[in-house]
Amino acid sequence: MGLPGGITCVKYLMFIFNLLFWLAGTGVLAVGLWLRFDPKTRNLFEGESSPYVFYTGVYILIAAGALMMVVGFFGCCGAIQESPCMLGLFFFFLLVIFAVEVAAGIWGFSNQSKVVDDITQFYRQTYSNYKENKQDALKETLRLFQERLNCCGPSNTAEDLKILEGTCPKKDGLETLIIKSCPDAIDEVFNSKLHIIGAVGIGIGIIMIFGMVFSMMLCCAIRKTREIV
Repeated sequence: MGLPGGITCVKYLMFIFNLLFWLAGTGVLAVGLWLRFDPKTRNLFEGESSPYVFYTGVYILIAAGALMMVVGFFGCCGAIQESPCMLGLFFFFLLVIFAVEVAAGIWGFSNQSKVVDDITQFYRQTYSNYKENKQDALKETLRLFQERLNCCGPSNTAEDLKILEGTCPKKDGLETLIIKSCPDAIDEVFNSKLHIIGAVGIGIGIIMIFGMVFSMMLCCAIRKTREIV
């Protein structure tokens, strides 16, 4: 006996949701592995002065991507094969991810100033190391950092512009006079964009809740159908 029409619809919605979740996990894992093993950033993981914030974030990306792929796999297989066991594992892993997201959000909001200080310290240390040895990996890191934040140097002085030549965003005319220093840009990003980060986190959390609800609905319907049979 097949599943009721409404539950069948939930089944296919679950499959699509988990397929997208799996693809997203693949993308997150790919970005993490690229940052870890790309020649331009690999050297940042070597040595005692390796930036804690950077490599911790990269390893979190790798772990999160791998976990998302596992969750997506169990969800897809559970929906297609109508397996209560796989759907139960999907629910459990999604619940773990949701709990971690909530914990990370609470930690992030309560330690916002520490996060800003750590990232600023990472930038200053990278700048200092590049000033001393001119490594290509450090130059690429500074270039990516400064282009994303539209900033230049720790203090945006003429000395910074000379040392960081080729890494700062290209500006013309008066625009060169109003570009921010990177510590100021970091502080501005966290103060002005924090609500956006929070909204994205809440949106992801809501999607996860729907995924857990759909998985339980489907699991209960499958068991009920098998009991009738």
